[in-house]
Amino acid sequence: MCSLRRKWVSDPAFKMFKKVLPPLSSTEREAMEAGSVWWDGELFSGRPDFSKLHKYPMPSLSAEEQSFVDNELETLLSMLDDHKIVKHDRDLPKEVWEYLRKERFFSLIISKEYGGREFSALANSTIVTKIATRSISTAVSVMVPNSLGPGELLSHYGTQEQKDYWLPRLADGTDIPCFALTGPEAGSDAGGIPDEGVVCYGRYKNKKVLGIRLNWNKRYITLAPVATVLGLAFKMYDPEGLIGDKKDLGITCALIPADHKGVEIGERHDPMGLAFMNGPTRGKDVFIPMEWLIGGQEYAGRGWRMLVECLSAGRGISLPALGTAIGHLTARTTGAYAYVRKQFGMSIGKFEGVAEALGRIGGLTYLLEASRTLTTTSLDLKEKPGIVTAIAKYHMTEMARTILNDSMDIHAGRAIQDGPMNYLATHYLGIPVAITVEGANILTRNLMIFGQGATRCHPFVLKEMESAANQDQKQGAKEFDDLLFKHIAHAAKNTLGAFGAALTGSYFIKADMSGPTQVYYKDLTRLSRALAVSADIAMATLGGDLKRKEMISARLGDVLAYLYMGSAALKKYEDEGRQQQDLDYVHYSVQHCLHNAARALTEVFSNYPQKMVGVLLKGLIFPLGNHFNKPSDDLTVKLAESLMTPGVHRDRLTHLCYVGKEQDDAVGLMDEAFLAMYGIKGLERKLMRAAQEGKVDRKGPLKERLEQALAADVFNEDEVEQIMAAEALRYKAIQVDDFSHDLSRVTTGGKSKKGKANLDSVA
Repeated sequence: MCSLRRKWVSDPAFKMFKKVLPPLSSTEREAMEAGSVWWDGELFSGRPDFSKLHKYPMPSLSAEEQSFVDNELETLLSMLDDHKIVKHDRDLPKEVWEYLRKERFFSLIISKEYGGREFSALANSTIVTKIATRSISTAVSVMVPNSLGPGELLSHYGTQEQKDYWLPRLADGTDIPCFALTGPEAGSDAGGIPDEGVVCYGRYKNKKVLGIRLNWNKRYITLAPVATVLGLAFKMYDPEGLIGDKKDLGITCALIPADHKGVEIGERHDPMGLAFMNGPTRGKDVFIPMEWLIGGQEYAGRGWRMLVECLSAGRGISLPALGTAIGHLTARTTGAYAYVRKQFGMSIGKFEGVAEALGRIGGLTYLLEASRTLTTTSLDLKEKPGIVTAIAKYHMTEMARTILNDSMDIHAGRAIQDGPMNYLATHYLGIPVAITVEGANILTRNLMIFGQGATRCHPFVLKEMESAANQDQKQGAKEFDDLLFKHIAHAAKNTLGAFGAALTGSYFIKADMSGPTQVYYKDLTRLSRALAVSADIAMATLGGDLKRKEMISARLGDVLAYLYMGSAALKKYEDEGRQQQDLDYVHYSVQHCLHNAARALTEVFSNYPQKMVGVLLKGLIFPLGNHFNKPSDDLTVKLAESLMTPGVHRDRLTHLCYVGKEQDDAVGLMDEAFLAMYGIKGLERKLMRAAQEGKVDRKGPLKERLEQALAADVFNEDEVEQIMAAEALRYKAIQVDDFSHDLSRVTTGGKSKKGKANLDSVA
């Protein structure tokens, strides 16, 4: 029976599989093999085990990490004047650079053995997020040494001699590192870098030694203008066979002192007007000794694997932290502004058009924070989940772009007048940076998430590819036969399960969780099965062409991403003890994810290259139509009202937003005005009733109306004083900055000449 199965089924399929197998470049193969599969694998299987998700540890900071956040980090934030940094100094103040070095902000990931802080991925992310709510330029300056760079590479791959010398110097700030990967001809296609190093003999310290002669031209390198040590990625060649038989060794990484002869460094780019150090570096015929290769000669040609593994960690921390910071900042400030800013006698947040955008800010902020903490959980479990971190980088920076645009729309004119009062302007400039670096978002979405995820996360495809590539054809065919029929059984279960769930509205899918979120576990499982079926059919019918059908693969990647983020929202809700005040945020987050995942599937089916296959898939996955709707208007308005209501829920949602205590701190002023205005909510209603009863005028300057209310015994003097104080704060908070004609100094607005608003001018 087995031989007949092999003859008529497995062997023909094996031959066909080898034929349609998409060719993999060496860099793609290394990317496939690097890192690990985590919760993304469960979601791709079609049968995710949510009990496993909830067994992952709850994210929490250690006592040491929390102390650093409460003390050293707060001190740093109080030192920052972002408007001055960006508009005037175009650099961090000298005292800030010194403080960052002294308190080891550049060595969050370096082990204590070498003088670093050895913080968790969660702590690293939390610190960068909170800094970013205050100053994007400072956040980028801190995050880069703690992401892809010499510290990370040395910790994992350096020789003992390299670690002993460099890591203490990086830990205490003696040396500032940068890492040069991207060049004019190679960005996201880092495997295409033209920079090269040729093995040869040269002179070092007046001795003839074996080394590498390097030529490079790099750009977009953060910290390069101030770096004292340069990490460099290049292609290494050994044409004379000085270290072995292989002539083309591949991508290699080296560590070079910035003052080494021939290294060109110090020039700056101007990244959207932000003030973090970023610039080019070049070198022509620069000779370095062989021991400057990271990991030594043994690691020659292994640089791409090193970079992929380290980049997946950095990509899951740094850029998601910037995206989450925008969520925390906009949720706190926009909710406050929408309450204190009035039109037609009422808060603008009461208008449904504003409430729609404000509710979206709240819902997506919850989703950002949930995705941030679930992703750092994977890294703290010592996973290296390249697909999960690619999802986090792409979708979290794109969500940040969405809610920042919403916040700008709500703030309107106040958002476009730059100055110390504007807490959104530099973030608006910074979001394109987050979207571009560590892999441009277009390529991350179109090539990475599903392009690699379909192979890495699938229970059988990578193993089938390995069997097809087996040099022993007989052994490979035998392995393939076993895998193929397991794959067929797996696909059949998912197909029947997806169709059955579609007909019954997920009713019979088992869910261990109870309560108001139970249905979401069922629906996520249903769409997980739909993804598994769609991916299997896409790979079977399109084969190698799937790699080139980027819009199809991108949408399938979106499905996986939204399932991941929906899972993150549910885990956050459970980890935090099912906070009742958070439930509306959970509803919004998961419904948003389910709607977008289902929409992505319908777009795949509608645009499928083989039209009949698309029709069959649509009939299988959505036989009764797609009924995964967007969050309702009522739910959206509830979230808007929640952001305009002070309390623990608002503080918990925006706990990483820095709120300064200084009088001229724009975020602190808006927060103070919001709390003051909310505090007189009852008095405002009382004044409105008095106007309806004819005791005070309906319109006119507030001061005159309050005098009428005082005379009519509607208010006592303390209440009038409370209203006037709140109104003065409100009026001051909604101002924008005025400048002298040459824009050299602030003259009015947030830093007014008198330092306070004139209540007589308030209508």
